[in-house]
Order: sequence, then C-alpha cells, then structure tokens
Amino acid sequence: MKAMDPASQQAGRQAMQWAELLAQHTEAAGMLTRTYLTPTHQAAAAALTQWMEQSGLRVRRDNAGNVIGRYEAAPGCEHRPALVTGSHFDTVRNAGKYDGNLGIVLPLACIAQWHRAGKRFAFPIEVIGFAEEEGVRFKATLLGSRTVAGTFDPAVLENLDGEGISMRQAIRAAGLDPAGIAGDAWSPASVAAFVEVHIEQGPLLLNEGLPVGVVTAISGASRFMAEVRGLAGHAGTVPMHLRRDAAMAAAEIGLYIERRCGIKPGLVGTMGILEVVQGAANVVPGLASFSIDIRAEEDADRLAAVADVRAEIERIAARRQVSIDVRQTHEAASVPCAPRLQAALARAIERAGLAVRHLPSGAGHDAMAMAPLGEVAMLFVRCGNGGISHHPDETMSTEDACIAAEVFSHLVEQFQP
Repeated sequence: MKAMDPASQQAGRQAMQWAELLAQHTEAAGMLTRTYLTPTHQAAAAALTQWMEQSGLRVRRDNAGNVIGRYEAAPGCEHRPALVTGSHFDTVRNAGKYDGNLGIVLPLACIAQWHRAGKRFAFPIEVIGFAEEEGVRFKATLLGSRTVAGTFDPAVLENLDGEGISMRQAIRAAGLDPAGIAGDAWSPASVAAFVEVHIEQGPLLLNEGLPVGVVTAISGASRFMAEVRGLAGHAGTVPMHLRRDAAMAAAEIGLYIERRCGIKPGLVGTMGILEVVQGAANVVPGLASFSIDIRAEEDADRLAAVADVRAEIERIAARRQVSIDVRQTHEAASVPCAPRLQAALARAIERAGLAVRHLPSGAGHDAMAMAPLGEVAMLFVRCGNGGISHHPDETMSTEDACIAAEVFSHLVEQFQP
C-alpha cells in the first residue's frame, strides 16, 4: 500500500473515536442495544447532530427521526443534485459497534477534514443517519431509508412494540409527526448518487487479507414460514415405516435446502428456525414449524432455487404422508450497484495501492431502499474476529478505517454527478 494521506489518517481515527462514543448510548448495561426512538436512540441522534454541526454541516431531522446533515457545495453549485451517503444508527440487541454506525461517522469525519481545509465541491454532500434499519422494536425494517426514498408503508405505523406502544405513538412522543412522513420523501432530481460505507459482516475480505472491497449487488431475498402436520405417536410402538414424522420431514427439507443452495457461489439458503411444537422425547412429532431464507446476487438464481425447494417440499410431503403449509413472509429483489460507481471505487482503491476485490452483499442495507432515487454503491470494510457481526465481538481496526477514509475521500474528490 502507498503512504497514507495524513487527512485520511485523522479521519479514520476520528471515525473510530465517534464509534466508541456512540456505543455508550445503550439501553442495556453491559451490551449495546439501541432501538428506534427510545430515549437512548434520541441521545445518539443528539450526538450525531452535534458532530455534524461541528464538522460544518447544516442539520435537520425528518419525521421518521433521520438525522440529515448537508455540507454545502461551492458557491454557484448549491442547487445541483447531492452526493448522498450514510447508514443507520439503530442496532440489533447485543450488537457490535460498527454495523451501520461506521457508514455515518466515517464520511462525516472525512467532511470534517475538508471543512477545516475550507474545501468545497461542485455538488453538495448529504450525510444521513438513518433512524431505523434493523426492525427490532416494531418488526418493520428500513424505516429511515424508506422515508427518504418515498416507499414508507404507513400501515406499519400501527405496529406495536413489546410494551404495546404503537410506532405512531412513539413518533409523536419523540416530537415528530407521523402524518408528515409522506412529505419527507426526496425527489430523485435532488440525488446524484447514494454511496454507503459498511463493514462487510462476513469473512471474505479478512480471509483474503484485504481491507476494503467493492460491492457488486445487494442480494435479493425470499423468506417463508412453513408448518408440517404429521401424526403424533408413541416413540416406542409406532414402527419406522408407518410413521408420519413432522420433524423428520422438516429436517429432510433443511438438508435439501443446504444441498440446493450450495451448488453456486453467491446463492445461500438457511433454515434459521426449526421447532417441534409441543415435542417430547418419547413422542413421534406430529407438528413442526420452520423458516426458509434464500438469497442470491442474481434474482434468477434465487427464484430458481425457491422453485426447486417448493417442488421438493411437495415431493417430501407426499412420500412421508404429511401436509406442509408454506407461507411467504418477505420478497426483495436484488439491487445491483451502479457500474460507474463500482469503477470509481475500484480506481480509488487502486490509487491507494491496494488490490481490488468485488463481492456481493448477502445482507440487506439502506442502500437497497435508496435505489428508487438513483444509482447506489457500497464500500465494504474488513471485519475482524472471523467476520462476525451483529455481536459484541464485531470489530475492525483503526488502520482499516483510515484506508476506508482515503478511498471514500478520493471517490468524492473525483466524483462526477
């Protein structure tokens, strides 16, 4: 790698410091948990507001609670479409420090360096701290980015949290107006592109010794819940060939999903929930439930796998003489990253003297919700600890933060709207 720019080093260190400070805003002692519009979440929003203002941005909040900072363009360019960046500042329960948060504080730290140097660009830069992405409190995801993109579903305002508080009530209690969310949508004409910086949440960059990578697409996902009904019986008296075992049918389906989704790179399948309902050690299971999650960079690969899995479910049900009800719970198409932005990120990585690695994102991100507004791109940053994420052992190095700051800075400095 080439010698690093001092401003990028300073930005990387600042981003890591801010990530540590954000992690102090938690609802649970001894772990990081920060859910949508709780007092802790509001305190984190206030911290982001302060840092944005100190970095030369003009800050506003919309009615979903997004924290939005605008770094104004050079004189005469104020009305041009903005380069938009950002990520989310809510977390899962017992989270890591960098998922989401890095994509806010790292671009902000870069802007702080430009502000100190008096540097402006031929376009504005908007940094968004999306208020909600994870869906923990109200079981609805990407609320912040869907608000900006104009795809927020008002039906979720009636969703209740664990204490029976509706999302509508929580928004009002935070001093915001749920009726104003529809009016907070941005015009596509105001957005030149959206670029999200994010930890990889996986081991590929770590295993290949690379600090950053260029995301090719955010994988589409199909999710289902299934219920298997067989016939319960005594574990000691029902012969094996006469059993209608719901659990073994579910297990066979799980093994097929593993085989089918293992035949092509980028295609993954998971049975994350598998439950024997009212099971007992001495009873042949009569009822089981399970989940299916199938994802792929290419929608055609995902949909073909889904079709094959559903066909196999029918065959297994017929052979084992059980009934299987499958209900779809989620469907999201793949979101490709813009080729010209991928190329720009690749040039910035090469300029830093590093090898370029292209890879898909198997996880969903705010960038996928922002796609209706225009071109999107993502820069992945290496995770430590085997690539673990959504976990307190999630980590990354200050050196990698500095490298990411240099790559992001070069992207912005060379950006053409």
